[in-house]
Amino acid sequence: MNSENQLPKSSPEEKGINGSKLQLAFRLLDHEVKAGNIPGGVALVGRNHAIVGTYAAGYSIVSDQTKLQVTEDTIYDCASLTKVMATLPLILQLIERGELRLRDHISRYFPQFSANGKDDVTVMHLLTHTSGFKNYKDLHSHGWTPEQIKAAVLGESLTYPCGAGYMYSDINYIILGELAALLYRLPLDEAARRYVFDPLGMRDTGYRPATALQPRIAATEFMNGAYRWGEVHDENAWAMGGVSGHAGVFSTAEDVAKYAAMWLSNGQLAAGGHVLSSASIAAATRNYTEGMASANRGLGWVRKGDAWDASGDLFSPQSYGHTGFTGTSVWLDPERSVFAVLLTNRVHFGREKSVVRLRDCFHNAVAASIEC
Repeated sequence: MNSENQLPKSSPEEKGINGSKLQLAFRLLDHEVKAGNIPGGVALVGRNHAIVGTYAAGYSIVSDQTKLQVTEDTIYDCASLTKVMATLPLILQLIERGELRLRDHISRYFPQFSANGKDDVTVMHLLTHTSGFKNYKDLHSHGWTPEQIKAAVLGESLTYPCGAGYMYSDINYIILGELAALLYRLPLDEAARRYVFDPLGMRDTGYRPATALQPRIAATEFMNGAYRWGEVHDENAWAMGGVSGHAGVFSTAEDVAKYAAMWLSNGQLAAGGHVLSSASIAAATRNYTEGMASANRGLGWVRKGDAWDASGDLFSPQSYGHTGFTGTSVWLDPERSVFAVLLTNRVHFGREKSVVRLRDCFHNAVAASIEC
């Protein structure tokens, strides 16, 4: 593990940020906790490869038996941040190594995938959600084994012609996770640990956290008579044993910040070396869905103006990021060299609770705090 890859911490003013205005952004968490929209959360802002502020509010679990306060190192179920924090960098590294191309057909690696008219689907289609797969498929209620789930996914039919449109779908990243495991000749969780999390010094990040870590983990939804507490919330990922390309990663705000800072540093580590090349960073953050309705997608990343854009009103047109169903997000603005991490367990109080407005308002307040 590269324990030397630590992000320095500085005052907001040292990085051109108004500290009083930044506190306004952080206090939004208190408002949402008081309103009962979230039990708690952690917010972190960084600029120019340094953390300028971290804030923790509320509780990580609220039950009749247990009530634990959130701390800055509380571990959250990141849900779909898994797509950009684990699966995406693994695929990009394979491209850098010359083992994979964006235009490679998935059937090259999984011959059974060609069934049901999917011959034309490429790695790029999966990364950009332009493959034609439906937005969701129940893979968990059948009692299937992980291997049966993988077979069902590879045999799934398209809902529209490949490349003809854009539809966000977990299926794309389940397949990419299986592709990464195949080409690394490692289980997906081990490949992510070895090639992404360890080099970045992300000590508290990974799939299937140890039972001993439960007191530090924010519980998610009440399901089947108990809170999901240290087990992945996503039902399909849970049915796959907790490891998938679309969900399953747990992390802290500081670890997510290390990942975000690497992207804003053209793939470079604080301690030297690279996790990704500058060429990969540039390729992943350009638009691949021009002309498609409500779409502005990079490779994995949601770009400013996309239907899933959570950056608010004031981040620059070059900004990009991703969200997670459990209430997590990370957003990066390369024009201003700023990144914002927001981790909540909003599903703890039920899936109808929303952090959509909180994300927008938080990012607006962060952007407004930048003075130079």
